[in-house]
Amino acid sequence: MSAKRSTRDIGREMEDKACEYLMSLGYRIIDRNFHGGRFAELDIVARDTEGYLCFVEVKYRHDDEHGGEEGAIGHAKIRNICRCAGYYISNRHISTDTPMRFDVVYIIGSDIRLVQNAFDYIR
Repeated sequence: MSAKRSTRDIGREMEDKACEYLMSLGYRIIDRNFHGGRFAELDIVARDTEGYLCFVEVKYRHDDEHGGEEGAIGHAKIRNICRCAGYYISNRHISTDTPMRFDVVYIIGSDIRLVQNAFDYIR
């Protein structure tokens, strides 16, 4: 009998898979699981091949039976990611002139897909 994997273990495994996928596209992983104080967590912070600083959210679904990408990230989650990104920029002393964007890696079953510039910054 196999032990059931925890949600945390599955999340870590999917983030590993997302990092491998991003690196195969030429991204350079800078940080993972950055906690922004009382704000949300940034799953992955990376640089793409064009020099963008990318804040990457990883969303996993076992299958698309309960919905796919649509609605996977709500307004409150986006707001918290944006706040955490602001904290990251300040904490790491990154120039606000640096090109940045918010990407999402969707993993549904065995399919993986990157959506660049998935949402805009929200104050």
